[in-house]
Amino acid sequence: MNESKKRLIARYAVDRGEDFELITRFDDGTIRERVSKEDPRAASIMPRYPAAIWFERKIRDDFGIRFEGAFDQRPLLHHERWPRDLHPMRRDFDVHTVLELSDYRPYRYEAIGGDGVFEVAVGPIHAGIIEPGHFQFSQAGEDMLHQEVRHFYKYRGIEKMLEGKTLAEAAPVVARISGNESVAAQIALARIAEAAAGEEAETGIAARRALLLESERLAHHWTDLGFIPNDAGFAAALAYASARAEEVRRWMAELTGHRFAFDAIASKPRPWNPDQILRRIAGMREAIDWFENWIVGIPSLWDRMDTTGILPRSDALRYGCVGVVARASGVALDVRASEALYTHNGFAIQSEESGDVAARFKVRIAELRHSLELMERFVPLCSEAPFVFTEKGEGAFESFVESSLGELYLAVEMEEGRIRRFFFRDPSFVNWQALHRMMPGNIIADFPLINKSCDLSYAGNDL
Repeated sequence: MNESKKRLIARYAVDRGEDFELITRFDDGTIRERVSKEDPRAASIMPRYPAAIWFERKIRDDFGIRFEGAFDQRPLLHHERWPRDLHPMRRDFDVHTVLELSDYRPYRYEAIGGDGVFEVAVGPIHAGIIEPGHFQFSQAGEDMLHQEVRHFYKYRGIEKMLEGKTLAEAAPVVARISGNESVAAQIALARIAEAAAGEEAETGIAARRALLLESERLAHHWTDLGFIPNDAGFAAALAYASARAEEVRRWMAELTGHRFAFDAIASKPRPWNPDQILRRIAGMREAIDWFENWIVGIPSLWDRMDTTGILPRSDALRYGCVGVVARASGVALDVRASEALYTHNGFAIQSEESGDVAARFKVRIAELRHSLELMERFVPLCSEAPFVFTEKGEGAFESFVESSLGELYLAVEMEEGRIRRFFFRDPSFVNWQALHRMMPGNIIADFPLINKSCDLSYAGNDL
């Protein structure tokens, strides 16, 4: 394929009153189109950009805009009894509306026909304590032929909820969109506030944020480094890695007052002991050294991870994948590579080429180790200067943050200091769409292993 093709980052709409505006953000710029409310239709970009599938289906549910040339026009957010012609992101939608359920309209899953082919449904309620999500498999014996992901069972209305609020009022909600990326989301909103005020965070504040962001990355990478082997039958790794993740959580609670650092970015900083932080970084480095040396010597584990759930580089590019999912397939994409604080302190993108479970596991080990190196350099740069939201803001602003799951994108339109449009694109929103490309050639027992190796968010995905 042509790897020079631009990357789709996001596609969303805004109600302008008399008409809609369709906004498509690529890595090299933004395209804006006006769409009539009388005849709301626009040209689909699905055939060229597969990652546009969920974006366009979401826009149709949110605003009622139809996409000509789209090969998938099924609802995304609206489930089987959602009221017809009710679009909650339109300006005239009353948030106090009591929904009157419509007649049942069955959702038509993608399926592969043929002799001996059957369907396996998993979810949306699972045996584990996770968010609801449905996975529909087409099977020939144990072999997976195709998989379809269906989420959005917990539509929380966050985008609508934040309309009319100040950034300070929105901050507690943004911090809780997804526990996986609380710090990353808070930083994204803080950067929006600074851009709206025409300001930029001083080095000490930026370093403090980066230290928390890398701490969040440590917690999640340790969690994944435990769960991936666990789903391959090696529970001992889960016990060890979970204990290390718990250490990081307690560390974050000491630094911010909360295990997930909720509201940490916009609150008055707590005093930190730099020497204590450096000692903990050193202890965590010893832990990852021991863990890697231990785990490398278990051939039966690598037999399960090697060549399982391969995402080729070409597919990672086609679907606009981000984060570890992209980097394990040889796509060197990381927001931190464009940030001066990181590049001036030795940041380097960690990547693999094989695109399988093993590659995603190795990237996490390398990133965990590299995060510790970065944190060590950030500690002496941190200040206790507070960050305060201002009421300033007029216009459109955006920010990118490399969360533990990948590139997080936030776009906010402000009018007289209040949010007119809030759009949040979690990295999982694009990565979930590529998951089915990893399934063919594997057996259904490998699905949990493949899925966990991607560490995709349900909550961040389902606003």
